[in-house]
Amino acid sequence: MKISKKDALLWYEFFSALPEDEEILTHQQEIVFSVLAQIETAVERRNEALAAQIHGLKSLSDRTLYVGDDRRFPMGCRSCLMGTGLSAIRKTNKCNLQCKFCYDYGELDHIPPIGEGMWEIGGTRFYEKDIELLLSIQKKPTGISYVYLEPFMEIEKYYGIIRKFKDAHVHQHLYTNGVLATEENLRALGEAGLDELRFNLGASNCSDQVIENIALAKKYIGQVGIETPMTPEFFERFFQKKQSILATGLDFINCAELHLNGNNIGNYLGENMYVCRHGYLSPIWSRELTLQLMKVADDEQWPIVVHDCSNLTKFARDLNLRAKEGGWFGASGYTSEFDRTPFEAFLPVLRDEHFQFVEEEELPVGYRPGDIVL
Repeated sequence: MKISKKDALLWYEFFSALPEDEEILTHQQEIVFSVLAQIETAVERRNEALAAQIHGLKSLSDRTLYVGDDRRFPMGCRSCLMGTGLSAIRKTNKCNLQCKFCYDYGELDHIPPIGEGMWEIGGTRFYEKDIELLLSIQKKPTGISYVYLEPFMEIEKYYGIIRKFKDAHVHQHLYTNGVLATEENLRALGEAGLDELRFNLGASNCSDQVIENIALAKKYIGQVGIETPMTPEFFERFFQKKQSILATGLDFINCAELHLNGNNIGNYLGENMYVCRHGYLSPIWSRELTLQLMKVADDEQWPIVVHDCSNLTKFARDLNLRAKEGGWFGASGYTSEFDRTPFEAFLPVLRDEHFQFVEEEELPVGYRPGDIVL
C-alpha cells in the first residue's frame, strides 16, 4: 500500500504513544513498513536527482559510487567490497574525544577491555604470538582494519602485529581521529608496514593540527585519506578549509552516511530521517551532503577520490562478505540497530511540508485511522 503522508503521520503519532512493551500487531506492521517504504522511496528519488548532476560519477561493480582518480580509490574499500575484508581487529577500548555521531556516545566509559596483551579478531582473543598460528590454519583475508576506539591512545602496541600481517601480505588500514598523531608514531606505523591510514577529520572539527598530521602521514604511509560521517557541521567546516585539506596530498575522502543507534540517536532527534532496506536509520541530509560534495569535487576536478560510503554501499558490503564466508544465497549481516521501530524519530519528516511522498493512495478499509487493526 502507498499510504498518504497525512495518514502516515496519524498512524505514527499513534504508534509513538504506545507503551514500549506493547506489541505491534501484524496488520499494524503492514502500516509501519508502508510508511518506511514511502519515506525511503522519496529519499531515493531525491538522491537520484542529485547523483544525475554529477557528470563524472563512477561505480565499483555497482557496489558503490565515487568520483576521481581510480588509482586513488582506497584499497581497504576494494577489499571490503570485492575481497574478503573487512576483518576488524580490536584492541583499544578508550578514546580521547567524544563525538555526537559516535556509535558509542555516552558509553565510552563502559566499553569492556579486550584483555591485557590481547587482540580481538573475529570475536576470538589472540596474543600477538598467535598470529602465525592463525594464518597457518585459516585462509587469510584480503584486508584487515584496526578499529575500536582510538588506536593512538596506545599506538606503540600496534607496531608488532602490523609487522606480522605485513609479512603475510595482508592489506592493513587503521582509523584515527588524528589528534594524537605525531611524526614519530606516523613514521613508526609506516616502517611497521601499515598500508592505509584514515582520519576522522570531523571528530576534531577539521582542526589545523589534524590537517597537518594528514600531510605528515603522507610522508610515511602509502594511502592516506579522510573517513568521516557526513554531517552539516563537517560539510561546512570542510569547505572553509578545503584548500589546506587538499594541499595535504591525501588520496581519498570516504563520506560515510551517518547511521544511528540507541546511543547516538538522541543527538539527532528532530532531524528528518529514513530507513534503508529495513536496516540502517539515517538523517536524510547525510547522503545528500555527500552527493553535493562529490559534485563539487567532480566539477573542480580534485586530484583525489571522493567515495559515497552510503547505506547502499554497506548493504553491498555485507552481501559480499557473507558470500565470501560461504553464506546461503541472499544472506547478509545488514540489519537494523533497533529492536523496535523508533516511531518518534520519523515524526519530523512526516510533519515537514516540504517533504513529499512520490505517490499516495487511499488506505483500504481496516487500515484507516480510527479503524481497529487486528
